Amino acid sequence: MLKLIKNIHVYSPEDMGVKDVLIAANKICRISDEIKIESNIEIEVIDGSDKLLFPGFIDSHVHILGGGGEGGFKTRTPEIMLSDITTGGITTVIGTLGTDGTTRSMASLLAKANALEEEGITTFVNTGSYQIPVKTLTESITDDLILIDKIIGVGELAISDHRSSQPTFDELAKIAAQARVGGMLSGKAGTINVHMGDSKRMLDLIEEIVEKTEIPKKHFIPTHMNRNPYLFEKSIEYASKGGYVDYTTSTVPLFIEEGEVPAYHTLKLLIDKGVDTSVVTFTSDGQGSLPGFDEDGNMSRIDVGKVTSLYESVRDSIIKDKVDIAKAIAVITENPAKIYGLSDKGKIAEGKDADLVIVDKSSLEIETVIAKGQIMIKDKAILVKGTFEK
Repeated sequence: MLKLIKNIHVYSPEDMGVKDVLIAANKICRISDEIKIESNIEIEVIDGSDKLLFPGFIDSHVHILGGGGEGGFKTRTPEIMLSDITTGGITTVIGTLGTDGTTRSMASLLAKANALEEEGITTFVNTGSYQIPVKTLTESITDDLILIDKIIGVGELAISDHRSSQPTFDELAKIAAQARVGGMLSGKAGTINVHMGDSKRMLDLIEEIVEKTEIPKKHFIPTHMNRNPYLFEKSIEYASKGGYVDYTTSTVPLFIEEGEVPAYHTLKLLIDKGVDTSVVTFTSDGQGSLPGFDEDGNMSRIDVGKVTSLYESVRDSIIKDKVDIAKAIAVITENPAKIYGLSDKGKIAEGKDADLVIVDKSSLEIETVIAKGQIMIKDKAILVKGTFEK
């Protein structure tokens, strides 16, 4: 069935004004001031009056198998459900492992990604977990990237953190080299998602590799860069030199009290500093653990990251900090699509995948979510096995 969205204000993420958007199968086939269909073809018309249209959101850091375990087996967090993802307007997910690369494997991660894809969204995964040597599917980072379509990068590898394997310069440089070559030979970005801890060493290891080797900084995506004030200040410096930075949207009040910079507020602070925000992404760390540790390094509390925090943070940037809609939406659409080489994602344009989010113009609340041309959320009802349920 064709779908025609009428009279809707389109952000591609650039402001395109009020348009009609025609979807055929899983693609956007036409965008125009007015589209008329004069035939007997069955067509579903969606009234876009008083609504905004955004590209489907990309969450490039989700623990789709669950995460955690830092406090023993009982603190493992559960696998994610499709409804959790689509409720947040997310149509593309990059899955990752995390601290535990033993009881959660690359084979299981890939299987979960395939399951979510069969349910209607687009999925990719990173190879490896916190620790080095990297645990891969084929026993080679380069081979994983070349031979497994869904594997598009490496990570998340941990540095500057008490849970990391304390990688050396040579170890991380070799991983980056394998990611680069694997990416080149497979036509993928070959990114390395790097978990940043609280250590004052911060980005030292990454900056040393960029300075002393031929590996471009575009391969590194340091995440959790808003977890404390000094790491956030470092992120401003790094981003101003063209490095990618990723801010985590899942949080708890205690983290904010302890100095974490709210993800929504990072955009305004960067813009005020004159930083080009095209190098910025937001990710949710969904289903990952949000642990707290005591002075002896023992886990004292745990919460679970929520994928719905992704758009909530962008919405707060727009409403609370008055950030331009196009700039705010780009950090979960166009920016990650470019960084991760997802050419069919991240923009509303003819020929792109029909991943779309319709929001109320005044409240900016999500009303309808379309993934690959299929309606997943409609007026806050979730598609479950072909029917919509509240």
